Amino acid sequence: MQEKSAKEVNEMIKANPIVKIVDVREQWEYDRGHIENSTHIPMGQIPSSIELFSDTNEYVIVCHHGIRSRTVALYLEQKGVKANLYNLSGGMEQWSDDVDSSIEKYK
Repeated sequence: MQEKSAKEVNEMIKANPIVKIVDVREQWEYDRGHIENSTHIPMGQIPSSIELFSDTNEYVIVCHHGIRSRTVALYLEQKGVKANLYNLSGGMEQWSDDVDSSIEKYK
């Protein structure tokens, strides 16, 4: 698992539009704003969703501040997922600051 800044993730998406963005926040958080074309899998559903992660894809795991997403990325590695996994450092809060200010911030 590697850490990526919001700007780095944005460049990844532009260069490779098939990179998978997985948002692990709760539904109410996702509904407030999310990265376009992201897949929503709440953190609590990750253990039953491991089969959705293909070893041949790249995944950026996203949450509010980057803590839950880091935990999920490390969990996926421990469970044997061989895909390239990235954590969005600073989460959606940083994404809102650096890439898309239309994403509403929340506490």
